[in-house]
Amino acid sequence: MELSQAYISLRYGAEKLARLNASEKNAALLAAASSIDKNRKKILDANAIDVKASREKGVAESLVDRLSLNDKRIDGIIDSIKLVASSEDPIGSVVAGWKTPEGLSIKQVRVPLGVAAIIYESRPNVTADAFALAYKSGNAILLRGSSSALNSNKAIVGAIVEGLSSVECGVPEGIALAQSGTHEEVNDILSAKGKIDVVLPRGGAKLIKMVVENAKIPVIETGSGVCHIFVDESADLERAAIIAENAKLQRPGVCNAMETLLVHEKIADKFFPLLVRQFNGRAELRCDERSLAIVNEAIKRYSEMAGYGSFSSDLIIEEILKTKVVAATEEDFGYEFLDNILAIKVVSGVDEAIAHINSHNTKHSESILTSNIANARKFQTEIDAACVYVNASTRFTDGGVFGFGAELGISTQKFHARGPMGLTALTTTKYLIEGDGNIRV
Repeated sequence: MELSQAYISLRYGAEKLARLNASEKNAALLAAASSIDKNRKKILDANAIDVKASREKGVAESLVDRLSLNDKRIDGIIDSIKLVASSEDPIGSVVAGWKTPEGLSIKQVRVPLGVAAIIYESRPNVTADAFALAYKSGNAILLRGSSSALNSNKAIVGAIVEGLSSVECGVPEGIALAQSGTHEEVNDILSAKGKIDVVLPRGGAKLIKMVVENAKIPVIETGSGVCHIFVDESADLERAAIIAENAKLQRPGVCNAMETLLVHEKIADKFFPLLVRQFNGRAELRCDERSLAIVNEAIKRYSEMAGYGSFSSDLIIEEILKTKVVAATEEDFGYEFLDNILAIKVVSGVDEAIAHINSHNTKHSESILTSNIANARKFQTEIDAACVYVNASTRFTDGGVFGFGAELGISTQKFHARGPMGLTALTTTKYLIEGDGNIRV
């Protein structure tokens, strides 16, 4: 479908969706989920084409992982749609209500935004999540994924449209996929005043910057994720090493993965050997001057232990010795690697950690690992970010984890929505005023 036709169809779909009640929208969402399940093989086959093409282009495996689907991830997509269906419908809910001295009854209620567009990279699960959240909140949505996931997105959208068309309350006009993959297509969307009510960029810093700088329509700005963890002097160091591993290595190609680790100078000598062992050679460590010496010394000590332990411990040491350790540059701090690369810096305490984070982060997700309640509260109060954790991995910043069912992205701006964006992020409000022949005098 050409974009000009898509705009017309989506506006018609938005008008129909705004008239549906929660039960009708839920039934349509469940039909879409069922259709994705029925078309599972078709979706996986399409995804395999995209994954193969990305690998042939030499795309980093961490980014290939973002693109890849399997049965478990398809199950996750289906479960996410079902969870959105079971969530409370925000449309029509009363935000506030009061009566004026003149006798007017005023209610502020939630209403859909209308037609939304989302421009995003790689992850095909975003296709289903964005659709589900838009549909449940009464909005039509134009999806513009990356060309690397085009086959996957076509298959998913095809399954969704099939599901919506199978039920009387379905509105297949409520979803469209931009398919040309050209920059002109993006420019067209960003210039669609009166046709698109809001656009959401979801991806790396380059994509977000391009959308913000070129859009002629309203933007809800999501952010790239330069996320930090600060290991305070009172932290449980064994647990801190495990949390750092999870934050960096569970899925390094996602926006809530840790990119920089800050360590209190008083525990650096004890902590870095634990970190090196926990990472087990699976990440390149880019260290500032102070951490570089300590990390290299830790690896040297492990090398001296080789041949003196059990067979299994020798195998672990062999992997540890493969750790790539390099001197960090200033550009490494504040950079979103989206890969098995971690910047490391030793700091004097919580004040320096806060100052470093606020000057290098993208306002996404930050965490302190500590047993000091005062430091924990200071960190949460003074860090400027959408999500600020104490004693937890940054990987939890996710709409599903937060109980929203799914998410449109992580908003790092301070207007309208901030943090994981669920159903209410695609709503606005209007005032309903009732009188009894009132006139203003």
